[in-house]
Amino acid sequence: LEMHYQPIVASATNRATCMEALLRWHHPERGFVAPSIFVPVAEELGLIRELGAFVLQRCCEDAVDWPQPLRVAVNVSAAQFARDDFPAQVAAILKHSGLDPARLELEITESVFVGDSDRTQRIFEELKALGVRLALDDFGTGYSSLSYLQRAPFDKIKIDRSFVQG
Repeated sequence: LEMHYQPIVASATNRATCMEALLRWHHPERGFVAPSIFVPVAEELGLIRELGAFVLQRCCEDAVDWPQPLRVAVNVSAAQFARDDFPAQVAAILKHSGLDPARLELEITESVFVGDSDRTQRIFEELKALGVRLALDDFGTGYSSLSYLQRAPFDKIKIDRSFVQG
């Protein structure tokens, strides 16, 4: 498994402000295996939490060593987010890596809103208390409801291309 980083550039300044983390699997015979193939397998096998922790740890460690203090955006699966100990895990990883929490942006999909809304809100609040940024990823591909955005403390909303296409 390898981490690749894609720059997010501010259009007003044409400068990178963040690096989006992309997990890639380089298989010795198959070459690069798409995340759309190996992530569902990790979910099905119950390994998504471990995979998510690996990615988060690696991204924080990598970002600490970057020559500029750019943010790092890391995707978080709904299964990973739903665990009560997720904020504590994030706190431990930040402490271990030494990354300033303001440089970590957690990208969460709309699927986190399925289930216990009080629990989801508590996890949001605990993550925000750590000082990390929260981004809603792929808005428009799931529930596409603006109502849950009233309480969710997102710093950024990434609108899916299919929602605005045409």
